[in-house]
Parts: sequence; structure tokens; C-alpha cells
Amino acid sequence: MVNISKRITNLPPYPFAEIERISRELKASGVDVIDFGVGDPIDPTPEFIRESVKVSVDAQAASGYPSYIGSKKFREAIGDWFEKRFGVKLDAETEITSSIGSKEAIFNFPLAYIDAGDVVLIPTPGYPPYARGCQFAGGEAYFLPLLAENNFLIDFKKITADIAQKAKILWLNYPNSPTGVNAADDFYLEAINWCEANNVILASDLAYSEIYFGEKPKSILEFARKGVVEFHSLSKRSRMTGYRVGFVAGDAEIIAAFRKVKTNIDSGTPAFLQDAAIAALTDESHVEEARKEYGEKRDILLAAFASLGLEVKQPESTFYIWQKIPAGMRSEEFAKKLLAPEIGVVATPGSLISDTTHDGINPGEGYVRFALVPTVAKVKEAAERIKKHLKI
Repeated sequence: MVNISKRITNLPPYPFAEIERISRELKASGVDVIDFGVGDPIDPTPEFIRESVKVSVDAQAASGYPSYIGSKKFREAIGDWFEKRFGVKLDAETEITSSIGSKEAIFNFPLAYIDAGDVVLIPTPGYPPYARGCQFAGGEAYFLPLLAENNFLIDFKKITADIAQKAKILWLNYPNSPTGVNAADDFYLEAINWCEANNVILASDLAYSEIYFGEKPKSILEFARKGVVEFHSLSKRSRMTGYRVGFVAGDAEIIAAFRKVKTNIDSGTPAFLQDAAIAALTDESHVEEARKEYGEKRDILLAAFASLGLEVKQPESTFYIWQKIPAGMRSEEFAKKLLAPEIGVVATPGSLISDTTHDGINPGEGYVRFALVPTVAKVKEAAERIKKHLKI
């Protein structure tokens, strides 16, 4: 039998696949599970988007392979939405390209720029494909801890000169998953200046830009275009996780390099899904309704934690709660307490979605992440179970 590659052999399990496995096993054993583990909204995709798919499947019946970079109509719709939302005018021909959701784009992007020995700077805790994509491209992932004492922002002063010299990509993710923190203008300007000074591409993951509870998060393209690229998805904004449709925007040279990667890897986003995304981008009412619902869920769950004497921090954005646990307790220990049959709540240990930094810090240790994806009724039920049965 042929051995599998070292790349796969040395790869740890994908964290969210492990969480799904735990949830399935609990359900199979008869536990009434309320699952806050994976950030996959269970509410249906809005009806008008589903209807647009039905119409488009017939309209696009003979469309064949889709465009690698997205139809002109789709790219122009993205440009229109981007200008309305962020006040940034993008060239649909050179500064926008479609993607099969943001995961494939984030994972594959390093292939355009990373060679063996190159460094990618990655915030941790963070989205696993930042690191996985770097590793598959042959690069070295260098993890930057997001710590409470720095309001979960990257501390550029702690990036040493030798690492900066080898770095080619810096990943940012604000609104931040899992901490729920937004980035202020001065942070974005600092990041841009640091990347310009060190000849590093600034790659911003803006998947959660439309889930916020106060001030609207900004696009980094409001501050700079050269050397900057941004990744967007319809998954969270419009509850289209299963549709796998998103886009990448920014510096035309970077977009051209990424398009070259994409044309050699996939065949583009299906045309009828692009049409569904166009419909989604032309409506804001469904996004506003989702924001209100996530805010209600957030408040219910935070009140339960506060009643137990836990320190709580309201997320500014995203549909996650990054819950600090009692001192002296480990993340996995706390998560296991929640899995007791009388509670039956699945959450993600912070240590599982964080990587250990060069100085031995796992910044996710001491936290548990809750994705506010169950229904309001189920969140209320989970809150009651936690208040009644969780012993800390």
C-alpha cells in the first residue's frame, strides 16, 4: 500500500470536524444536544435567495462551466454593494474576483506568493485555513497572539526584525473571530504602515463585517489599496454557508496573481449561485433581522454566565462569545463540563482553535467559544441548563 503524504500525516485534525464528531456522538447516545460548536447558522437561507436559485437553475441550464473569476454581472453587483457599504469604488474587471466561499480562497491564496522558507504572519486564535494554506504552500506559519491586555489586537512591536524580513503575508481578521473585537482606524493605519515598511501583503478576512451590534466595521480598503487584499463571503451575512460563494477584492496585481492560482485549481462558482449572491447583495433587510436576532441570543447567554459569577465581555461584532472561564481551569475541562447529559451544550475549547506561539503561549487557553447559531428558544433553554446545572 502506498503511504499517504507527510503533509497529511503530520496534519492535526481539523478542529471543527472534531467538534461535529463530538456532537454526533452525543446525539447518538441520547443526549438532547444544543450545539454552539461550529459557526454554521441553522436558520434557513432567506426565501427570496432560495427562490432566485430556483429561477436561475433553469435560466442557466445551458451555461456550461462558469467563469473562473465570476460573471461580469456578479462582479459589478459586488462593486455596487462595496461602494454603498464602504464608500470604496472597485474596478470590477481588475480588482474583484469570485471565490467558492472564503475558505478555499484563504487556503489557496498563499500559493500565489509563498515559497519554501517564506513566513506568513497569522493571528491566533483564528481561522485554521490561514495556517493550513500556508503549510500546504510550503511556508512557515508564525503565530501572533491575540491577548486581552491588547484588546485582542496584533502587537506589531513584538514582531522581530528577522521574522519581518522573511514575512510575505500578514493575515488580519476584524471583526475578529472568535473574540468579537473590531479594529479602529489607528490600528488599520498601523497595520498598513507596517506592511508597507516591510514589503508584506496585507490580507484581510472580512467574513463577519455585516454582523455587528454598534458601529459598522470598516474595510481596510477604505484606507489603502496597494498591497492590500480582502476576503468576503456570503455565508455569514446572508446565511448562505452551503452555497459556497464569496469574493476577493483589492490590489489589481494581487487579484491577478490569485486568479492565476484559481484557474489552475477550480472551475469557478456555479452561475446560478452567483445569481443567488447578486440577489442577496441587493437586500439589507434580512441582514438587519439577523443582527437583531444574534444580539438577542448574545444577551441571553451572557446573562447566564454573569449569573454564575463569570467575567463577561460583550462582543462588538460576529456571532461568537469568547467566554473567559474560571482561573485555574483549562478550556477542555470547562467544555467537558458543558457536555454533561443534564446540560448537553457543545462549545469549542479556546485552546483547540489557537496555536501555540514561538514563546510557548496558547492564547486560547482559558476561553471557550460559543457560536450563536441555535434558535432563540434553544439559546434560552441552554442558558437555563447552564444556570441550573453548571458547577464551577
